[in-house]
Amino acid sequence: MKTQSAKAKGRRLQQFVRDMILCVFKQHLEKDDVKSTSMGAGGEDVQLSPLARKYFPYSVECKSRNNIAIYQWFDQAKINCPTFSDPMLVVKANNRNALVCVDAEHFFNLIGDFQRERENENRP
Repeated sequence: MKTQSAKAKGRRLQQFVRDMILCVFKQHLEKDDVKSTSMGAGGEDVQLSPLARKYFPYSVECKSRNNIAIYQWFDQAKINCPTFSDPMLVVKANNRNALVCVDAEHFFNLIGDFQRERENENRP
């Protein structure tokens, strides 16, 4: 794959994450609160304003690659997943913390549900 094409793939993934964050918190955030960084820039791939970080306290690193073994493992989790459940993959390397992998849309739906619950709790 050409370098330009690879960067375009990564850029689209960053923009997807940016758009999902803005969609979930659309009542609280403006477009300038969440930005996709330029390719090759150091630091986080999705920059958050202090207000955005208050609602979405995550540091986002995006990787768009063709072959990552994690997809095979996640496919196995999906195959073994009973009806009315969502697949989750937990991975751990030696001397590293365990990581949880879920479908991105599922994750953003969870965050959106949590946000709506918080808003309902704050209503009189």
